[in-house]
Amino acid sequence: MDRSLPRALPRSRPLTYVLAGVLAAGGLAALTPLARAADTELARNGGFESGLDGWSCTANSGAVVTSPVHGGTKALQATPAGSDNARCAQTVTVKPNSTYTLSGWARGSYVYLGASGTGTTDVSTWTQSAPDWQRLATTFTTGASTTSVTIYTHGWYGTGAYQADDLSLLGPGGDPVRIPATPTGLTAGTATATTVPLAWPAVTGADAYRVYQGGTLVATVTGTSYTATGLTPSTAYSFQVSAANSAGESAKSTAVTATTTSGGGGGGGGQLPAHALVGYLHASFANGSGYTRMADVPDSWDVIDLAFGEPTSVTSGDIRFTLCPVTQCPNAESEADFKAAIKAKQAAGKKVLISIGGQNGQVQLATTAARDTFVSSVSKIIDDYGLDGLDIDFEGHSLSLQTGDTDFRNPTSPVVVNLIAAVKTLKARYGAKFVLTMAPETFFVQLGHQYYGSGPWGGQDPRAGAYLPVIHALRDDLTLLHVQDYNSGSIMGLDNQYHSMGGADFHIAMTDMLLTGFPVAGNPDRVFPPLRPDQVAIGLPASTQAGNGYTTPAEVTKALDCLTKKTGCGSYQTHGSWPALRGLMTWSINWDRYDNGEFSRNFDAYSWS
Repeated sequence: MDRSLPRALPRSRPLTYVLAGVLAAGGLAALTPLARAADTELARNGGFESGLDGWSCTANSGAVVTSPVHGGTKALQATPAGSDNARCAQTVTVKPNSTYTLSGWARGSYVYLGASGTGTTDVSTWTQSAPDWQRLATTFTTGASTTSVTIYTHGWYGTGAYQADDLSLLGPGGDPVRIPATPTGLTAGTATATTVPLAWPAVTGADAYRVYQGGTLVATVTGTSYTATGLTPSTAYSFQVSAANSAGESAKSTAVTATTTSGGGGGGGGQLPAHALVGYLHASFANGSGYTRMADVPDSWDVIDLAFGEPTSVTSGDIRFTLCPVTQCPNAESEADFKAAIKAKQAAGKKVLISIGGQNGQVQLATTAARDTFVSSVSKIIDDYGLDGLDIDFEGHSLSLQTGDTDFRNPTSPVVVNLIAAVKTLKARYGAKFVLTMAPETFFVQLGHQYYGSGPWGGQDPRAGAYLPVIHALRDDLTLLHVQDYNSGSIMGLDNQYHSMGGADFHIAMTDMLLTGFPVAGNPDRVFPPLRPDQVAIGLPASTQAGNGYTTPAEVTKALDCLTKKTGCGSYQTHGSWPALRGLMTWSINWDRYDNGEFSRNFDAYSWS
């Protein structure tokens, strides 16, 4: 959207001339189409007499005032900011193929009134300058399958406060949305050592289903099945499911209980411990942290990411992995010893992955040829070293969403589409045992809450949130997402407050967004769905030398306590508690050893119950 101010509306004819023309053409009867007998008032609390009940305003921009008002005793006053247009909206139930009239009164400069999600052409009307109350009105017709629309009012970025009052939506009333019935028939399938498959019949009117494990919400899904993962062998688990839609959530179903098998070892199936520690091993290069041989990686580490597989060029898709040469790493093992050590780690239940990218490894799969080369070259690395899967650590300009993606649910950028297709091909090639992890920077995930698809407004990079379509498309294949909560600036949480690196609140706010879901670029109609807690780990630097945003063990413990037990929370209050949170990721195993193992010791000592 263009941030420049819009051109002025054409000056309309005076109302007296309009009325005169209407009367001359047929008297007051000509006005009746504006107020059909069948029309009903559908806007809730359009006069704001009940405060903001029914309305949602971006960035806490809205408030109710007692002066000035157009009618009644109260009106809306909303104040835009430099990066926010103070949009206040509500969703209304309507009927398909029906005509509606939206109207209201406004004061201020550049005030808009509109409707979105109509299923036909979304509409809006606005006033450039209204020093006193001015009526705005527009009409629209709903599409053949439209059952709800969003009506809204907003100002313009960085301008003064505006007021709105007596907002109205007239037209045929839609069938009210009712809370769906409680699901019945929940069953548990054949359990493994760490998984339990669940299934249930569909419920009429349900848009989603919420799965509870031991009374704690662990997933929200749109289908009628779910597999609980990351469970402990030989342990009984209780599950329930509820049905939800825009009207609310049903009661939980009757609980079913399933017991995991005894299992053994690390095995296949992409299985991880209930709580895992993930670390990167500097296998292909040397830096000040020193070289760590694979055989010397401490047992604390459950997932070992080999850093890094790198492209031969940015656009080739050809990925190569080479062990650090002895000229740089004098104590490096031979390739044969390295492969033997990988097998020993796997026998002990550890997962070893190839990590693609890193700070210097930019990968852009702009063509199908590059996509296919990526698949074949990554497969060769996995096969040569007998690895368990892939970690995507694309940073910097790798995703390059400036090509025009604006909807994470329907990406069109070849760079994104080809990456998704390549990873799905790898997943299909190796099957359920394939472990897939991602380590994006906060800029490319949580910053999508503010700027995704919004263009370079206020100096913001249009690639903010660039990982969102990749994560969303691969969420059913994704084993673990560990966003890098470091080397980042301040980011706004779901509380509409900015949080800075290095403290518990930052990790709590960033993780809560992933587990709760969040509106993308402040759009309440475009919500990024939550991930399962077993799919999420917190990414941290292992020491002060490893990256900006180092967090002390005490603050890491506070973050884990808040997220898994909802105790010891600071200024940020989470939207739930997630005892099934998978764990922590760090850059890196080498830096942790350099720092005498402080990071891994703190993780090992943490009590998850």
